[in-house]
Amino acid sequence: MKLFEIFSGGSGANYAPPAEGSGAGGEVKIHPALDHGIQAGSPDFSGGVLTCHCTSDPVKVMVSAQTAHNHACGCTKCWKPEGAIFSQVAVVDRNAVEVIENGSKLGIIDESAAIQRHACKECGVHMYGRIENKDHPFYGLDFIHTELSDDRGWSAPEFAAFVSSVIEGGVQPSRMDGIRARIRALGIEPYDALSPPLMDAIATHIAKSTGALPA
Repeated sequence: MKLFEIFSGGSGANYAPPAEGSGAGGEVKIHPALDHGIQAGSPDFSGGVLTCHCTSDPVKVMVSAQTAHNHACGCTKCWKPEGAIFSQVAVVDRNAVEVIENGSKLGIIDESAAIQRHACKECGVHMYGRIENKDHPFYGLDFIHTELSDDRGWSAPEFAAFVSSVIEGGVQPSRMDGIRARIRALGIEPYDALSPPLMDAIATHIAKSTGALPA
């Protein structure tokens, strides 16, 4: 099992990597929402509406809370906009996520995955990912792509996760030094797993379930 299966739910490949040297002037492109700099979130922000890419009858999901642990993710399961090397994904309390329009268009990408990604069956955009296994370290959190919202103030990306996993999606290993350098230039740290606080949370959950720490 790959490490990112705990977080992203499997090793599938729904991602075609961008062409070598993509980006004007040869600069490294990470994700359209990050490439021009990271926008700070608002401490007073309380959520917004996510909309799929359909031009008619789009799926809309109301998120009635601020997100946490927003980050760029290099795994091969997360939805990425065309040409992006990474996805941008955050978590929010599942009770704050509600499908408000055209939910009949949603389907689960992989029902066997730890994170069940509910995607629009027409445009393919992942609207939210939900964990149904109550023993999972991140049960209770849904995974969303805040770029699908026109609302401003979502929490800013804090790190890049599973950076080396972009190779599994077809990115040439020779590009990795440049990719990591660009991530750091954006002001966030690249990790080949999750951020240290999230890795500590996983380890704590496991330790409590095995009895190594008191529950």
